[in-house]
Amino acid sequence: MAMKDPYSVIGVGKSASPDDIKKAYRRLAKELHPDLNPDDKVVEQRFKEVSAAYNLLSDPEQRAKFDRGEINADGSAAYENAFHRAYSQGGGQTHEFNFGQGGANFDDIFSDLFGQGRARQQRTRQRSVKGRNVSYTVRVSFEEAAQGAKRRIKLFDEKMLDVKVPAGTTDGQVLRLKSQGMRGIGGGSAGDALVTIQVDKHPLFTLDGHDIHLTVPITLDEAVLGAKITVPTVGGRVSLNVPEGTSSGAKLRLRGKGLASKGTKAGDQIVTLNIVLPEEADEELKKFAKKWSRGDGAGVRKKAGLDD
Repeated sequence: MAMKDPYSVIGVGKSASPDDIKKAYRRLAKELHPDLNPDDKVVEQRFKEVSAAYNLLSDPEQRAKFDRGEINADGSAAYENAFHRAYSQGGGQTHEFNFGQGGANFDDIFSDLFGQGRARQQRTRQRSVKGRNVSYTVRVSFEEAAQGAKRRIKLFDEKMLDVKVPAGTTDGQVLRLKSQGMRGIGGGSAGDALVTIQVDKHPLFTLDGHDIHLTVPITLDEAVLGAKITVPTVGGRVSLNVPEGTSSGAKLRLRGKGLASKGTKAGDQIVTLNIVLPEEADEELKKFAKKWSRGDGAGVRKKAGLDD
């Protein structure tokens, strides 16, 4: 397979200066380097083509020979190969070529053999490949994920970009930033930047879908008599009524206080009440419990399916 025109591979014109060629090569080499594109055979092949093209064009003597048509892009002699192709393609018939001053023009030879249209297609046809996606990771707090936040990241090309983390984002969610990835090949579109959001764990809240769960301790008297307490939410503290005779483990629902992703119904906050006795022994409480005790603990457990 014939190698591509090195100028086209590098993306410069034939009048480009050595400095222009070096700049173009450095940009492409950085973009296509195998370390940034592991296991991508298409990009790997493109990197090899770019390196080979630069090796030829960075050598003044080789470049001059190529420009005069004396050698092909792979360094082989142009006249001999062109004649061999012409002879074999023509079924043994000879073709006249102009090997005058300035050397053979390969495009003209190709036109003679296959026609102008075919030659033009061969010169311009390049595989169009979309650029590779590039992955990033951004960490946010639980509250920032719930309410939305902004983070600034540095892209692979050193460009800084502000990433908007939408309200209601969950751990592991991936944001796609269009055309912020690697450049395409052969006119292909640029890849995307894929930003994975990592949400830090919260000391109080846990998440189940879009519902936020919170365990709140209450005292025995609050459970028996009922009370009004305040509890935290991602949007701030709110009041919550504890009904009389509340049992430990009872769940109360704060509607709309969970995660609210765009286009979806907001989740709720589920508050689980946990009765906590005093840390130090309370003699009055013990006397009251003995006096009040009905001795029906077994019945309560049996009702719960824990005793026969």
